[in-house]
Amino acid sequence: MHVVLVVDHAFINGGQAKVALDSALGLRARGHDVTVFAAVGPADPRLEAAGIRVVCLGQDDIASTTNKLAFAVQAIWNAKAARRLAEELSGLDPHHTVVHVHAFAKALSPSIGVSLRASGLPLLYTMHEFFLVCPNGGFYEYPTQSICHRTPMSRDCLTTNCDARSYPRKLLRVVRHAALDHVAGMRRLFPHIVTISALQETVIRPHLPASTVFHRVDNPIAVTKAPPRSGPPGEFLFVGRISTEKGAPVFAEAARRAGVRPVFVGDGPAAADLAARYPEALMLGWKDEAAVHALMRDARALVFPSVWYEGQPLTVYEALACGAPVIVSDACAGREAVEDGETGFWFRSGDPEALAAHLVRLKDDGLAARMSQAAHARYWAAPLTLDAHLDRVTQVYETVLREAASKVPVPGRAAGRPTVAALPRGRATVDTGAGHPR
Repeated sequence: MHVVLVVDHAFINGGQAKVALDSALGLRARGHDVTVFAAVGPADPRLEAAGIRVVCLGQDDIASTTNKLAFAVQAIWNAKAARRLAEELSGLDPHHTVVHVHAFAKALSPSIGVSLRASGLPLLYTMHEFFLVCPNGGFYEYPTQSICHRTPMSRDCLTTNCDARSYPRKLLRVVRHAALDHVAGMRRLFPHIVTISALQETVIRPHLPASTVFHRVDNPIAVTKAPPRSGPPGEFLFVGRISTEKGAPVFAEAARRAGVRPVFVGDGPAAADLAARYPEALMLGWKDEAAVHALMRDARALVFPSVWYEGQPLTVYEALACGAPVIVSDACAGREAVEDGETGFWFRSGDPEALAAHLVRLKDDGLAARMSQAAHARYWAAPLTLDAHLDRVTQVYETVLREAASKVPVPGRAAGRPTVAALPRGRATVDTGAGHPR
């Protein structure tokens, strides 16, 4: 099998890229041919070392660009990405190739949809977020700090400022989404969609063709198994971006009402304000993975108070794997990992009083210890390992290929294009903008 993974970034800068690149390495280790096609570098050196073909365009994203106007054009329609992807897919065998799109909204743009359709190859899309169906990618109204239930691109949607920064930025995203839907046709392009939670499928199903086939594939969780905690439970812990949509202010207020100290690991736009308003809070900043897991193993509970839809919050699963009970908002998919009253608690989203009640309950050391044992045991009974992820995603690829084989006649090889077997192993390419890459 040849798997072409399409991503915005060729390095790990967040959950999307981590899942895609870890999957690439795992698939290659299992003997499959893998190509990673990305806009933004530098490429993770592990890819080429593993024998993975890397095509990186050397472009900017919003964080790295020095020309905001040029990037706005790229974000709406990245012509270079469309051209290079078309070249890369040309001549690949549709009976043995799957093109799996993980991300496009941060750099590649909807332009890749034209190239994907023209390729005639079997296609798959993982819904890490909601940019395929929602202009701002989150079904979330930032100014009112509430989940948005409007129909994307409806009149009500277009006249509502839901953007985290400004209405002109919202309009830019509307233009991009119009290009996505009416020029690239991406919303109707993928007959198979991977979702990472039941909530996510419920949210997106009404906005996709009725014929869409959904596949549930859990993201892999990278936690080393260790014995369950034996010492006394520690403090209540928040891990992640300290922002309103993540519910950080809800946790800070609930902790004050419950008479406990909130511990924050991370940073974000709400951090300084929370530190000033809640001086009792302990702000630890960002920590590396090993330090975060150590804090989780000692924690009384992880608090995950997100007030918007979350596809599959990895932090929740990491905490359970470390033996930390989780108190989770009922608005996000993190609740699917928590057995209410057994491995943690659900609370009413955005309600600090409801959260405070659970914090008070877990002041009981005995209850915290029992929930810790249950969280650890139930996670490790069916851990979300990389191998489990690869087993499942490979099953999906085989399904997609079987369906494609029933519709596509056996083709001849395109002249001048090497077969996958002839491609140099691990050859990394960087587009210079002058014809073919080097």
